Amino acid sequence: MGEHLTKLLSIMATLRDPEKGCEWDKQQTFKSIVPHTIEEAYEVADTIEKGDMNALKSELGDLLFQVVFYAQLAKEQGVFDFNDVVAGLNEKLVRRHPHVFEAKTKLTDEQLEIQWQAIKAQERAQEKASHADNDRELWSDIPSMLPALSRAHKIQKRAAGLGFDWPDYRGALDKVVEEVQEVSEALAENPGSAHSAEELGDLLFATVNVARHAKHDPEQILRLASDKFVRRFAKVDETLRQQGLSLENATLEQMDSAWEQVKKQKG
Repeated sequence: MGEHLTKLLSIMATLRDPEKGCEWDKQQTFKSIVPHTIEEAYEVADTIEKGDMNALKSELGDLLFQVVFYAQLAKEQGVFDFNDVVAGLNEKLVRRHPHVFEAKTKLTDEQLEIQWQAIKAQERAQEKASHADNDRELWSDIPSMLPALSRAHKIQKRAAGLGFDWPDYRGALDKVVEEVQEVSEALAENPGSAHSAEELGDLLFATVNVARHAKHDPEQILRLASDKFVRRFAKVDETLRQQGLSLENATLEQMDSAWEQVKKQKG
């Protein structure tokens, strides 16, 4: 493995070489490759959800290339290199798993969550102390560019770690019911208003909280729900065609009838 990794780092350095490197690679910056990193991460998630292990191997390679690219850029600027990235990761993994590398004890899921929140709080305190002239906010280490559902999930977990949380999913679900009523009132008042948009946002946020209490990742389950809708709508199209209709000329009632037929198939 060491030989392959060494070769990978050498290839990356060559791609960035001012004289013999690739023109596209030479033009890239930290910011310019961020969209590619995000895209590669989603492609990894997509292949995992599809269960395509052959594709996953390739996609993981593409994602690793992103890490190597950033490390090469940092090395050129004298900030850090790939070895520093790995060394930092090794130290972090050991520090965040004292039950494995120190105490060597079995912990319950609840104990693991309590330990995790305590370690994260200590890390934030240390980082805050090291940035005395640039006081960091409570949420500043949660990236604002995360997908909205994932960011809401992380914010809620942070709040829960500080003791601000419902005892179980029931309280979170009651909050969803409350938010549905507020959305209904806001829409009745003015569907296009800023107030209705705010209430809809509150409803989405509350729904994420229910998913968190149920131990589901909101980003993943919404992706799965979207995939299910796409599959079912394709079957709606097929059902209509079998009836001599199409999506373009079918009425809403006909499409709804086809939709109910497809739902009964559990597709």
